[in-house]
Amino acid sequence: MRFKIIQTITILAFAVTFIIFFKGLKNSNIYTPNLDLEKKVPSLVLKSFDTNSDIISENIFHKNKFYLMNIWASWCIPCRDEHKFLMKLKKSEEIELIGLNYKDNNSNAKNFLGEIGNPYDKIFVDKDGTSSINWGAYGVPESFLIYKNKIIKRYIGPINNEDLIEIEKIIK
Repeated sequence: MRFKIIQTITILAFAVTFIIFFKGLKNSNIYTPNLDLEKKVPSLVLKSFDTNSDIISENIFHKNKFYLMNIWASWCIPCRDEHKFLMKLKKSEEIELIGLNYKDNNSNAKNFLGEIGNPYDKIFVDKDGTSSINWGAYGVPESFLIYKNKIIKRYIGPINNEDLIEIEKIIK
């Protein structure tokens, strides 16, 4: 009798443990931020890519214009993949592309743009990564669609064709 009680308790303990672990497998542990949350453009001092002069980020973005702030690096393979979509977006007059070169060697970045083209209207440098962190970026590439000095959409990872179509719909 005592053996049956111990056996039943053991089976129940394994069953409860199995159910808990099984339910845990179905839950995603990956944190994904709210991508549509409107947030004011952070006020930062950025270094110009070409002239190395300081520019306050608030002075870059004008009220009634769309901008795409794209964080990129020459060493970033996904940045190379998204580049063709940025080049297509560059053809639109409704949006201005701003590049933030992340933790990169300046000559490597210039070679990268010289090799596959420069989609950016303005480029800034983020040598230590703090500007990207202040933007709320998780890594490269990451892009922020901006209108009226507010981030209206965020794209984590490389821009793809679906993102390009979505951006074109928003800016029209």
